Amino acid sequence: MNIPTNHQVIIHQGVPVAVVIPYDEYAAAFALKDAQKAKEPTVPHEVAVRVLKERISPVQAWREYFGLTQTEVSARVGVSQFAFARMEAPDGKPRMSTVKKIADALGISPAQLKW
Repeated sequence: MNIPTNHQVIIHQGVPVAVVIPYDEYAAAFALKDAQKAKEPTVPHEVAVRVLKERISPVQAWREYFGLTQTEVSARVGVSQFAFARMEAPDGKPRMSTVKKIADALGISPAQLKW
């Protein structure tokens, strides 16, 4: 069964190379996906490289990315500098509630710390 469409196939040297579709079909198919992607939290290259190459924790990489000291962030989180240092160690395992507090202190989302 052939369904009538409003698509145009672009053929170059006998080979189909592109299809032109009405904008409303494009928007319906891709706009929602693009909007969802735009809302996904991202990680700057500088932070990712430090975590992956230097094997530091995302917490430490983000803190240093923002130019903050452990003392500054620990005060925002409401813990001692010593406790914060343990949380941001590569083998540190802060609870999710603490991750949320650290993320709030840094102005980022918890997902940007847990990857």
